Amino acid sequence: MKIAYLGLGSNLGRRARNLSAARRRLREKGARILRQSTVIETEPWGVVDQPRFLNQVLEVAWEGTARRLLRAAQAVEREGGRVRKRRWGPRTIDVDILLFGDEHVADKDLQIPHPRIEERPFVLEGLRELGFRS
Repeated sequence: MKIAYLGLGSNLGRRARNLSAARRRLREKGARILRQSTVIETEPWGVVDQPRFLNQVLEVAWEGTARRLLRAAQAVEREGGRVRKRRWGPRTIDVDILLFGDEHVADKDLQIPHPRIEERPFVLEGLRELGFRS
C-alpha cells in the first residue's frame, strides 16, 4: 500500500460537482481517500485565457503501481468528459499524480514527483494543509 497525493482541477461545467464525481470514481477504482484539502478557486495556469479553476489535493492509499494509478486517473478524466484539445487548456476534470510514496519516475507520460509542483501555489498549499512534509 502506497500513500499518494493527487491534484484535482476543473474549470468547465459544474466544477464542484466534477471534483466530487472524480473523488467518487477514484474510490470506485481502488483509491482510498484518507484526507482531502479545502477546495480553492485559482487563476488558470499555462493558458490564461480560460475560466478559473477549482482545485483540491487528495491524500490516497493505493494498492498497486504508479503506472496503475495513472491509468485509473486517466480513466476518471475520460469518464468525467475530459477532451484533450490543447495543453493546459480548459477541462472538465484533471487528475494529476503529484507524489507516489518516495518513488521517482521519469517516463515520457509519467513524472513523479510532478514536475510543476513548485510552480503551483495551490498544490503547495494543499500539501501543507494535509500535513505533507518533504
